[in-house]
Amino acid sequence: MENNYGNLIIIGGAEDKTDRRDILNEIIKKIHGAEGDIAILTIATSYPKEVGFVYLKAFKEIGFERVRVIDIRSREEANEDSIIYEIEKAGCIFFTGGDQLKITSIIGGTKLYEAVKRAFLEGKLIAGTSAGASCICTTMMVSGVEEISPTKCKIKMAPGLDIIKGAIIDQHFSQRGRIGRLLNAVAHNPEIIGIGIDEDTAIVFEGTPQFRVIGSGAVTVV
Repeated sequence: MENNYGNLIIIGGAEDKTDRRDILNEIIKKIHGAEGDIAILTIATSYPKEVGFVYLKAFKEIGFERVRVIDIRSREEANEDSIIYEIEKAGCIFFTGGDQLKITSIIGGTKLYEAVKRAFLEGKLIAGTSAGASCICTTMMVSGVEEISPTKCKIKMAPGLDIIKGAIIDQHFSQRGRIGRLLNAVAHNPEIIGIGIDEDTAIVFEGTPQFRVIGSGAVTVV
């Protein structure tokens, strides 16, 4: 597994936004003192205003107000110079949950996609939760039957954002009983590592191929 030695926080979904907020605090810690805002990309969700408000409120309550919500609904918008300018100003680019196929189908091959990759290679923080976590890899899981033993043809894969190579990420892992589908994915793609991340849990890459785990849950590697 390789990630070009960039900075990543990949979250299993349902991160705490009202109590300890360990993961959100880690994001702030990573960009503390650096120029730039947190750009919340709500591409994946069908409720961008509501989701954006939740993150604005959560970060504000822990004393960080340099947060902007950027909602993009089309590939045309993903090629607009004004959007690219906003992304280039960001110190952290954060993909929310929802449907990972929305992220890749809207931004794949666009100026926005190139701006995200460029930001990552420049050492800026890329973060994603739930669907925003799954899409980080070269190949992502988009569907699969849960709570079953590994069974052929029970999962569907699609191209991801190609930020992490040699791995596939599944989220809401223990909470939704997804060990079977992750084992299935790895069995059919033996060259990759499977990483299952529980809710309110994240893996943190800090410029090396190794990661550390933060949050209240566990991470499963197969």
